[in-house]
Amino acid sequence: MININLFVEDEAHEVFLNALIHRFANDHEVIINIKASSVRGGYGKTISELEQYQRDLLRNKEYLPDLVIVATDSNCKGFSERERSIKQASADLGNLVISMIPEPHIERWLLLDPVAFKKVLGKGCPIPDQKCERGRYKRQLLKAISNAGVTPLLGGIEHTEDLVSAMNFQRAAQIDKSIDKFLKELRRRFRTWQQTATTK
Repeated sequence: MININLFVEDEAHEVFLNALIHRFANDHEVIINIKASSVRGGYGKTISELEQYQRDLLRNKEYLPDLVIVATDSNCKGFSERERSIKQASADLGNLVISMIPEPHIERWLLLDPVAFKKVLGKGCPIPDQKCERGRYKRQLLKAISNAGVTPLLGGIEHTEDLVSAMNFQRAAQIDKSIDKFLKELRRRFRTWQQTATTK
C-alpha cells in the first residue's frame, strides 16, 4: 500500500487532491492510503505549519509516507516563488515532497475543461483567462454553476470530485502550465509505484 500525506491550505485543495489521487490510483491499479492535514490562516501560516509538520514526520521516521503533497494557491505571487518557499520549508524531506500550486487559484483549475463541466453540470463554461485578482475565479466558478441552473451550496467545491473524475487532463494541461507541471510529477510517481508492484 502507498501512503500519501496531503498538506493543504484549504478544503478545496483537499477535495481536489483526493479525487485526483483516487483517479490515478484506479488508472494505475495502485492501492493507496491518504492522510490529510489542513491549515487555516493564509499562506504565512501554511509555511510555518509545514516546517512543524516536517519536524513531526522526521521524529517518527519509521512512519514516513511514500509521498507528501503540499497544496497552496500561487495567489499572484508566482509559481516559482511559492515552490521555492515550499522546498525550503520541507527541505529535509527531500524527494518525498511535491507541490501542487494552482495559478492563481484552485477554482480556475475547475473551469479548465468546458466539456467536463457540461457533463457534470449540464452546461459548459468559458475557458478562464489568467489574471491576478482576488476572488476572480471563485466568482467565475459560482457564475458558471449558476448559469448551468444549479445552486452552488458550498461555493462550488461540492462539484469538485465529479469535475475531476470527468476532466480531460491532456486538455487542461494544454491550457494551464501549473496543472501540467503537477500532473506530470504525480503521474511519474504513480508509474514508478505501478512498476514496483508488478515486479514484486
